[in-house]
This record gives sequence, structure tokens and C-alpha cells, in this order.
Amino acid sequence: MRVLLTGASGFVGRAVQARLLADGVHELRCAQRQAPTAPQAAVEYCLAPELGAQADWSQALAGVDAVIHCAARVHVMQEQAANPLAEFRRVNVEGTLRLACQAVAAGVRRLVFVSSIKVNGEQTPPGQPFRADDAPQACDPYGISKREAEDALLALGAESGLEVVIVRPPLIYGPGVKANFLSMLRWLNRGLPLPLGAIDNRRSLVALDNLVDLLVLCLSHPAASGQRFLVSDGEDLSTTELLRRLGQALGRPALLLPLPQAWIEAGARLLGRQSLSQRLCGSLQVNIDKTRDLLGWTPPHTVDQTLARTAAHFLESQRS
Repeated sequence: MRVLLTGASGFVGRAVQARLLADGVHELRCAQRQAPTAPQAAVEYCLAPELGAQADWSQALAGVDAVIHCAARVHVMQEQAANPLAEFRRVNVEGTLRLACQAVAAGVRRLVFVSSIKVNGEQTPPGQPFRADDAPQACDPYGISKREAEDALLALGAESGLEVVIVRPPLIYGPGVKANFLSMLRWLNRGLPLPLGAIDNRRSLVALDNLVDLLVLCLSHPAASGQRFLVSDGEDLSTTELLRRLGQALGRPALLLPLPQAWIEAGARLLGRQSLSQRLCGSLQVNIDKTRDLLGWTPPHTVDQTLARTAAHFLESQRS
């Protein structure tokens, strides 16, 4: 099977590329915006067009059997666009549908789409996880664009026969992680005391290698076509427990002050940082029973294994 991977130079794309090369089962074509700095002999590279309604994917799709679509305009912490929803729609909806329509024309059999748990919503009551077939509750422009892209892909699949598979990950972590997870690594490595020792929430995460394992399985599993799947490590953690275990992985026990959660949330409201408070104190759990039952999939890597690898990569980067 010849696979086209979009977003091949991104956090998830690089890991998918490495996994497919290690498996040696598929022929791999990687679409990226810039030429690779360290090209792999076993990979065919092509220049990725800018995602949008006018993109020309015809050369990238020639002779391809399946697509893993990782490229996207991702969630932006400090948005600069005048109309964020329009920009997200241009890339994530119009750009994705353009790719899929040209995939149909090229005879591609299956498209695996990396979506987001934000399609389900922003948070869950503890013990009431999101399920794959829940009604969408997307709130922000990123989540709305991913939901609209999913709907457009499934409609196209029903009309054309393209086998569409949708995977919605929550927070993805692993070696090389950026954003908030990297900030936590830095806080802990500096030995900073954090007022997060009494957070009673539950959050689902997914190790990068677990997500990649599922994406590769979805390339060929016959039961995956036309389905939406949630993915996680199968173990939900509070923010407090995550920090403790991440500190252990770093060899720097976390200094966590047991400040009441209500105080943190009140302080965040006063400072206009409710979104940060929600990420630190709110719950977001996912139920992966459908993924387990329909695909026979179990997360191959544990939380502690991945935290150890993530911490080791971070510490090595600090030394270099």
C-alpha cells in the first residue's frame, strides 16, 4: 500500500513517518511545506500545497492507496487572525475537503483524518467521559472547524465510496512535546513550587506513540471505515497526579502546594485567565470502549513509560 502523509514535518507527522518506516510494510510519500533537512532514502517526498480550496494535490496523490491527513491549522493560544473561524474553516474545512475530493478523483481508497476531542467539547463532569458517538459540542473556532471537516468528509465518503476514518485525540504528549506540557516540564525541572497540590479533576491524555499506533491500524482495519474513534492511554489523571509522576520521571520531585482548587479558579477569574484555570482544574475524560471493541485496539504504551521517555528527551535537550 502506498500512503500519503500530510503534515509530515509536524509533531504527529514525524512520529507517523518513523513508525511507517520502522514497520516497512507500506510505501511512504510525505507531503511537507519545506524540503526535509535529513531525508530518508525509503521515503518519497513531495511539496505540500498551502491548505485551502485551491490547493492542487494531484501529483502528491498519484498512485496513492491511502492518506493520513495530519496537516491542519492547529489551536492557537494567542490568535492574531481578524476572523479566526474563517481562517480555521479555510484551512481545516475547505483545505481538507479539497484534498479528499482530489483523493477520490485519484482513486484513493481510504483517508484517515486526525481530528480533535474539541469536537466533543471542552470539558466533562468527572466520571462522565465523552463517547465517540456523542452529539458534538464544539465551542471554539478550532473545534468547530474540525467538526465541519468531519461532517464534510463523511458526506463525501457516503457519496463517493471513499473510506473515511476519523480519530479524535485529546492532549498529545511524548518526546519533543511543546506548548503547555513543555511549560510543565520547565516548571518542574526548575524546582518551582506550584499551587496545584489539591486539584481533584480527571483528564485523559494520549501518548504520541499510542496515537500513531491507532492511526496506522486505521489504515487497513476493515471495521474502521466510516467511523469516528476516540483515543487515549486508558488511564485518566488529575493535574496533581500528572505533575507528581512527571516530576518523578525528571528525577525532581514536584513541589506542590495544596492550595484549594476554588481559590485557584477564583484567582483565574479575577485575572481573566479562565481558560488556563479550565485546563489545569477542569476534567476532560474520553471513553475508548468503541475503539477497543470495534478495532480490538489496546494502548501499547503506558503513561509512565511515555512520561519517562518524554522527560529523558527534555533533559537531553537541556544539555545540548
